[in-house]
Amino acid sequence: MKSFSDHFIAVVLSIMALNSAAAEPAIPLVDIKSVDPTIVIELRYSGPNNLAGRALYSRGTPALVRPEVASRLVRAQAFLQRYLYRLKIWDAYRPKSVQAELWQVARNNDYVADPETGPGSMHAWGIAVDATLTDACNHFVRMPTDFDELTPAAMLHYQGTDPITRSHLTLLQKAMGRSGFYGLHTEWWHFIISNWRKYVPAIETEQVGHKAQQNDDRLVSPNSAQITTP
Repeated sequence: MKSFSDHFIAVVLSIMALNSAAAEPAIPLVDIKSVDPTIVIELRYSGPNNLAGRALYSRGTPALVRPEVASRLVRAQAFLQRYLYRLKIWDAYRPKSVQAELWQVARNNDYVADPETGPGSMHAWGIAVDATLTDACNHFVRMPTDFDELTPAAMLHYQGTDPITRSHLTLLQKAMGRSGFYGLHTEWWHFIISNWRKYVPAIETEQVGHKAQQNDDRLVSPNSAQITTP
């Protein structure tokens, strides 16, 4: 398996394609597929099946994350493979320009972060992923909702009535929690690295103020099956 540094040149070219004309901050990113080819990649913003209803990424856009995030995803994948499941990534690094487009679509929606307020979306820092499960052969498995389906069933603590769906959600949460991720209480598919403050500049974090402190109060052990994050 190649080291993370082996992928940097290709990733820099990918970031150039992703970023808008107004240059966004350069951050070190790696291609998840290059680090672990067994992880399934299906970036939903490369097609119309998302909140915006249209493609926001160009075809062939790679799924990029910080190197530490990638290493933790490898751990999550190894855990899932013991149970004959695989990790599927719906979104990873998301340029602020794309976040701005989503904000325009869902303005004043509590589910979408304003790119100009506080730290914005954690996806823009390369420290968050949207993830689900497939079986070992990359076949669909039942989960509470589809991607970007912002309903009560998307809540992290949603139990529902289907024990199979519930077991799939619990397995995903355990895999990600034990690999060092927190989950977002309003979106079961959203996960952020537990030490996210390491990557978000202090000035950005301070702008969140009291709201960030309230979010911190919802954090619980990443070893739990039920995990929450800002």
